[in-house]
Amino acid sequence: MRKKSKRAKACDIPAKVRRIVYERDNGLCILCGRTGVPNAHFISRAAGGLGIPENIFTACPECHHAYDTTAARPTLRERLKNYLKNLYDGWSEAAFYYRKGI
Repeated sequence: MRKKSKRAKACDIPAKVRRIVYERDNGLCILCGRTGVPNAHFISRAAGGLGIPENIFTACPECHHAYDTTAARPTLRERLKNYLKNLYDGWSEAAFYYRKGI
């Protein structure tokens, strides 16, 4: 089995974070209100988005797909940003990127 890099580990969403986000979002997609899963990154894993509560949100499969792959992303991103900023004082997306050596 291949060992995960530090970056991959930092971008994974630990079970503890999934529980925190699930409870925070009441198990519902924050975009449409349907039942969801806390496995979506505001800053994507591919971009080095960390697996921390401030960067994770609950989404149903349809909204997660729309956020990740459709032209609706900018509109959805703004809604998500507002939602997360309202939850966390000092929320800043710049803090959610993996930085080597930190």
